[in-house]
Amino acid sequence: MKKIVRNKFVLLTLAATIFLSTTAFKNDFFEIAKQIEIFTTLFKELNMNYVDETNPGDLMDTAIKSMLEDLDPYTNFMNEQDVEAARINNTGDYTGIGAKVKTFKDKLVIIEPYKDYPADKAGLKAGDEIIKVGNTLIENYKANSGDLLKGTSGSKVEVTYKRQGKTGTATIERAEVEIKAVPHFSMINDKTGYIVLSKFNRKAHKETNYALRDLKAQGAKRIILDLRGNPGGLLNEAIKIVNLFVPKGQLVVTTKSKVKKYNKTYYTQTEPIDTEIPLVVLIDGNSASASEIVSGSLQDLDRAVIVGSRSFGKGLVQRPKPLTYGTQVKITISRYYTPSGRCIQSLDYWNRDEKGEAVRVKQENYNEFKTKNGRKVFDGGGVYPDVTFEASKNSTVTNAILNDNLVFNFATDYFYKNNLSNVNDLTLNDSDFSSFKKYLKTNDFSFKTKTEKDLYKAFETATDEELNDNIEKDFNTLISNLNRSKEDVITENKTFLLELLTEEIVKRYVYREGLYEYYKIHDPKIKKATEILSKQSTYVGYLK
Repeated sequence: MKKIVRNKFVLLTLAATIFLSTTAFKNDFFEIAKQIEIFTTLFKELNMNYVDETNPGDLMDTAIKSMLEDLDPYTNFMNEQDVEAARINNTGDYTGIGAKVKTFKDKLVIIEPYKDYPADKAGLKAGDEIIKVGNTLIENYKANSGDLLKGTSGSKVEVTYKRQGKTGTATIERAEVEIKAVPHFSMINDKTGYIVLSKFNRKAHKETNYALRDLKAQGAKRIILDLRGNPGGLLNEAIKIVNLFVPKGQLVVTTKSKVKKYNKTYYTQTEPIDTEIPLVVLIDGNSASASEIVSGSLQDLDRAVIVGSRSFGKGLVQRPKPLTYGTQVKITISRYYTPSGRCIQSLDYWNRDEKGEAVRVKQENYNEFKTKNGRKVFDGGGVYPDVTFEASKNSTVTNAILNDNLVFNFATDYFYKNNLSNVNDLTLNDSDFSSFKKYLKTNDFSFKTKTEKDLYKAFETATDEELNDNIEKDFNTLISNLNRSKEDVITENKTFLLELLTEEIVKRYVYREGLYEYYKIHDPKIKKATEILSKQSTYVGYLK
């Protein structure tokens, strides 16, 4: 054991020496060398002398993650599995069963099967609980059980699953899976095209380019680009997508860093497809990063009307740096600025509050900028739409409902109890919401708020100090009132919860592809975008 630890220590020290010898001298060079030496000697002594056996890898993993927690949530250490996941996310290609799967201790749950991919062809549906892969029981498997579903294209795997209390088996033939950046595009009416861009991987520009050309060939005279829920991705893809609608040579984004080589200006490089076609971009609170570069720059250039709710507010750029043994560190290297000069970063990770949490930039501290036509826009709080819809507020209670998979499970039960002839006619009502609230009680939804936990802790302390006799009645009244407040919060979030339930239910019947068709009929933001585009004077009015 000690020999192995000493070898690890020698390797670590060597790595530190190489790091220091290849790093440019700075004012803090001695401090860096000093801290690395302290850490390596501590790491050696701990591994050699601690009373119980230690795992050097686990200790190092904890040390690295704890160090990075003091920075921002986007600066991350990536082990080999993380690196592979990032590759899949960027390329959009992998080999597998073609389904979104959630891992639990004793089962793998199919969250969403992709239409016409292996899991779907094998008959698996959302909500199916895989309890056995081949001869391996999930509950007995100690490593990442999701890896059991991986394999080469053409290889087969038998799974045992539970569905609505019944057990079944299915044989899945693995295949190459393509994750599309543009999962849907179609005509909303005879003149309006609709493009959904869900992520900025390496196919984002290519697929958006194809969709735009195809829709124009179908007769589209105006376009709705849907970036809602798009978390971002590759910066260069965002610039190329802006380039579809603006001339060559146009400034799109500027990055600024303390490292000179990362200070860059990015201009459009090619001839556009159409600089005149009226364009509406849809965003929401989950539109982040590259989505905000596209929407923010098109807004600054007065090239599109932005509709929806305020975007996430991520104005930071990351770059992966390779480390040893196939690992990487993704580092925040710069801030980005849209053509007007604004940075839309909304959280300040460098000046935290007394709890150590990042603080949101206050509205009174926003700075004013001007678009190409002189319209006022502001930094510090994401991209603010030209036409706003009230954002859904995820309360602590509704987040707990989502985290307990109760929306997902209710949708699964609904699917097996209701045979819908036309899912596009689905409209959940008060009766459905009452059924959902009963479902929460039936499934013992009993989320404890921080307030409750603090009250229980205070009462426990009072009991230990024998001071509880006179306050027990008041304590029980407070808890009872809190429970009623939680029920009120659920009711207050009725619209938001019904939207989530509708989305899950629609996907059960017609996959994600059908969900976009449903949106085209029922979604209020798409209706508003279509209305704006239908009158040239209304559209132009927003841009002046």
